[in-house]
Amino acid sequence: MTEIPSAVAAPLRQQFARLTRVFLTGLLAILPILVTIAVILWLVQLAESLFGGMLDVLLPDPLYLPGMGLVVGVVLVFLVGLSLQGVFMNQLLHWFETVLNRIPLVKTVYGAVRDLTGMLGSNGERRFSQVVMVRLPDMPMRLVGFVTIEDLQSVGLACDDDEVAVYLPMSYQIGGYTLLLPRRCLTPLDMGFEDAMRFVITAGLSRPGAEEGGNGRRG
Repeated sequence: MTEIPSAVAAPLRQQFARLTRVFLTGLLAILPILVTIAVILWLVQLAESLFGGMLDVLLPDPLYLPGMGLVVGVVLVFLVGLSLQGVFMNQLLHWFETVLNRIPLVKTVYGAVRDLTGMLGSNGERRFSQVVMVRLPDMPMRLVGFVTIEDLQSVGLACDDDEVAVYLPMSYQIGGYTLLLPRRCLTPLDMGFEDAMRFVITAGLSRPGAEEGGNGRRG
């Protein structure tokens, strides 16, 4: 085989490296958009498949139009949210949750999904009372956490009168650790729940002001 002269190979490698960087830059720019669109399309298809299939059975063929399942799904979710403003539906939902929590395997799955959606939903800040900086004794590190229980004596877990429960989420994973710590190990942070959670989950890559400042990089 004929070897490529070094005078030609070096510029080719540089050009290939440049093209690779350009490709990766474009990929990283459009990947979040593509994933978001894919999730939205999946939810739309799921709603249309579920409710559209029901409408296709209930309605005559001339009356059913593609997309009606999605409309019904959106309206149904809105009506459920509206009905939960009343006492009766809240009691009904509580009864339904009680039934699910008595089924061995179902209660584990339902409880985990309910807690996750509650954490990510609008009541997430009510579940976490405070955003704090955690300093573990004799360890040169700092961790961002969320106080979940202010008084451990109320749940029978306190070894100290001033202990609290702190949740430490894991970056890029649905999980984390719950630590029972003295309050002296915590420093309150002037940071909102959403900003703090986004900072921790993305390992600091996404943070307040990053979009306005060029993704957090300063010239």
